[in-house]
Amino acid sequence: MKIKNFNFEADGVFIIAELSANHGGDISIAKETIKAAKEIGANAIKLQTYTADTITLNSDREDFIIKGGTLWDNKKLYDLYQEASLPWEWHEELFAYAREIGIDIFSSPFDKTAVDFLEQFNPSAYKIASFEITDYELIRYTASKGKPMIISTGIATIEEIQDAVDICRSEGNHDIILLKCTSAYPAALEDANLTTIPNLAETFGVISGFSDHTLGTTAPVVAATLGAKVVEKHFILDKSIGGADADFSLDKEEFAQMIKAVRDAEKLLGKVDYSITEKKKKSRVFSRSLYVAKDIKKGEVFTEDNIRSVRPGYGTPPKYLPEFIGKMSNVDCFSGDRAKINMVKGRDE
Repeated sequence: MKIKNFNFEADGVFIIAELSANHGGDISIAKETIKAAKEIGANAIKLQTYTADTITLNSDREDFIIKGGTLWDNKKLYDLYQEASLPWEWHEELFAYAREIGIDIFSSPFDKTAVDFLEQFNPSAYKIASFEITDYELIRYTASKGKPMIISTGIATIEEIQDAVDICRSEGNHDIILLKCTSAYPAALEDANLTTIPNLAETFGVISGFSDHTLGTTAPVVAATLGAKVVEKHFILDKSIGGADADFSLDKEEFAQMIKAVRDAEKLLGKVDYSITEKKKKSRVFSRSLYVAKDIKKGEVFTEDNIRSVRPGYGTPPKYLPEFIGKMSNVDCFSGDRAKINMVKGRDE
């Protein structure tokens, strides 16, 4: 599977810098953020495409007031989304700019009109946000466009995840990535349950990854070691910009550290390999082997006192020690000699 030129079989972890609301209402900040994402090595920048009117109702009723211990408690949903949304008229310029500087760009649509709007830019993928995974018609319509589908599973039951996967496949779209996600902002470490990442891949027959809302950079690195092929994290140019997502976003320096740590983790994981490389061969000189520890006259018996397993590794491997012990030497041997099997009487052929 590929997203644009990124090959999931060969290119490691696909790292997405989530712009979200971190634009400060200024397109120049949005472009600088895209540039910074490219500079620090992110594979893609992701936008969110909605308006307050496409995502909620402008209502003052209790249902539409945020509560539950979030960063935005007591705020009206409409007001939050109006503040956080990225203007649709910016999209053309941002898509063009990202492509000009060589970083992939795509978006999360939050309704069918957003999908239709985004299609003109031919995005390399579509992302379904955590809270939209239960909007089956949105998933169906988005999947029908034939682009790879990245779906956050934050609030979904296992049955709903299966439904989302089945809907994509029913539309002939088999390029599916499921992201483990804890839909809390910020998310507590103990709620991350990252061992779900490989289980998502195994259970649903898809690529799996991680959409991170925890603080810091530890979780993405652990996710990578567990097999996450995608890591998505909120990215802000500078936290002084403020905004709805600033508190759980990484700034440029932090995001760069995260990318380096993930890439280092990839190197450490490597592959299953039991071969003896040139480096291993060179290191084997520091392993143990059999050496004469005390002078031995011809006809004397080899004992654990006069032949020993010691470093370095130029002599006979230690597994052959029983071939010596209790046997007679057929030559004079001197302390420091490499023990050789032809020193044993009867083995001198």
